[in-house]
Amino acid sequence: MYIAQILEKLRKTYPHQHEFHQAVTELLHSLAPVLKNPIYQKHAILERLVEPDREIFFRVAWMDDAGKIQVNRGCRIEFNAAIGPYKGGLRFHPSVNESIIKFLGFEQIFKNALTTLNMGGAKGGSDFDPKGKSDAEIMRFCQAFMDELYRHIGALTDVPAGDIGVGAREIGYLFGRYKKLVNRFDGVLTGKGLDWGGSLVRKEATGYGCVYFAQEMLGARKEDLAGKICSVSGSGNVAIYTIEKLHEVGAIPVTASDSKGMIYDSEGIDLSLLKEIKEVRGGRIEEYAQHKRNAQYTDVKDYKSGTNGVWSVPCFAAFPSATQNELSLADAHTLLNNGCKCVVEGANMPSSTKAAEVFLKAKICYGPGKAANAGGVAVSGLEMAQNASMHPWTFEVVDRKLRTIMKEIFENSAQTAQEFNDPTNLVLGSNIAGFRKVANAMIDQGY
Repeated sequence: MYIAQILEKLRKTYPHQHEFHQAVTELLHSLAPVLKNPIYQKHAILERLVEPDREIFFRVAWMDDAGKIQVNRGCRIEFNAAIGPYKGGLRFHPSVNESIIKFLGFEQIFKNALTTLNMGGAKGGSDFDPKGKSDAEIMRFCQAFMDELYRHIGALTDVPAGDIGVGAREIGYLFGRYKKLVNRFDGVLTGKGLDWGGSLVRKEATGYGCVYFAQEMLGARKEDLAGKICSVSGSGNVAIYTIEKLHEVGAIPVTASDSKGMIYDSEGIDLSLLKEIKEVRGGRIEEYAQHKRNAQYTDVKDYKSGTNGVWSVPCFAAFPSATQNELSLADAHTLLNNGCKCVVEGANMPSSTKAAEVFLKAKICYGPGKAANAGGVAVSGLEMAQNASMHPWTFEVVDRKLRTIMKEIFENSAQTAQEFNDPTNLVLGSNIAGFRKVANAMIDQGY
């Protein structure tokens, strides 16, 4: 009844924020066992968690190369800082709206809590689309965006990072503007260039972390990835470095995709070719098939209704690494019918609610995003530590710390699931583990 009341009030208050409702609903229902402890209701923890500390919206006016003023909407939603400064990415994409940023920020609270590092949860972005824009236009947009954002962030207040549409180039422009505005050089953004405060392994972190998490899940069942066929969606940083690490551990990743379609290479994805196309040239995934005759390209318009073609490929492990709700109920059944034993979420909430329920019922190795893809924000936290000490760490040191963090996330989630008598349910385990850390901090602080 308590959870139902919270959700009903949320739906009435924010009737059109469907992604946010989905994220909150999934988390709250999994918290039912721990909410039997009356202390959380006494302190109104859920009521306070589902409302952000603050939502900051602003106009971003910038000039395009033709000298015309363009206007976009920007925002930063600071959700919770009970265990550390706000931390979460900035997303520049036409799909950005309040619902998506709130769902991402809400998830970030618990993901960050799982990392063992002291970071709160936040998210931000703009409906600006970097695709098709010149470097000069992107620079002017980033500068205009930071002109509004700078007064709300700081190394010990709120530390944004990159996300979809915000890579090293955008972080550089944002940081440069921030530094000029405040006349200070501090670690206010993560994902910075290696020559000016960035961390090694940051680009690889989410993908590597997903594979490390998969290894922990499988290892607990006396299985591994060596020699196994793996399907990966997406072709951004998460997907590329998931594929890279899968190759390193002896697995055979056979798919990659973008918004236009997917490629299937039965011999294993040619990583150097994929990087050349996506990282160097910024091309489309269909170009891969033009260079590899054995690879098959399928246009997105040829997917069966309500499905993603990537998940029709038989595999041992699936790594959804593109975007939210990319893996449907039909896809989940297809994966299981084709013998999939492991699903590891590289994207945020990539499995629909019904798909996740199918995986949990089947008791396969299912790594939910807030646990499995926490490697990116974990290394962002490690970048903050390096900035604070003004001492960079080697690739090996950061990678070793990342692997340790992912192992600790798995063990914490698995032990918590065991505590609540559902040992294969890492959704329950990770949600309760993250929630208890944040909720207890809120109670301790009179938050």
